[in-house]
Amino acid sequence: MVKVYYSRVTSDAMSADQMSVGEMLAATVPMARTLKLEFLETTPERAVVRLPDQADYHNHLGGPHAGAMFTLAESASGAIVIAAFGDQMGRAVPLAVKAEIGYKKLAMGVVTATATLGRPIADVVAELDAGERPEFPVAIEIAREDGAVTGEMTVVWTLRPNS
Repeated sequence: MVKVYYSRVTSDAMSADQMSVGEMLAATVPMARTLKLEFLETTPERAVVRLPDQADYHNHLGGPHAGAMFTLAESASGAIVIAAFGDQMGRAVPLAVKAEIGYKKLAMGVVTATATLGRPIADVVAELDAGERPEFPVAIEIAREDGAVTGEMTVVWTLRPNS
């Protein structure tokens, strides 16, 4: 599991805590908290995020709303980006450039998004080192608990240099 360091302001002083990428995202991204996303696995190779079955976020068919599944998949893509490039955050900010989603089958109940990075980390960092603004895809598969793939999404990310 990848750990990140962050600073948290407390009433007395500034302290450093260690959190997993999933814990950090759940704590800092309002939509992840709203949907109660569960970050099950977050490594530079793979991120797995689950959307619990919640009636408040159902569509007219009784399954998760398309917007909730989009947020689930985008959150999984963000988790893998932070896991893979967290050490570059001092010099570049990750930004989603575009996203495309396809809904394949009816999703019902709990759904899980699994994200994988579409380019080698070293290649992306080499472009950043060369002064470029690298782009890279993240592929995400959304599946029901029975394993049936209900959606596929691709998010193209960039690392925008700070200077």
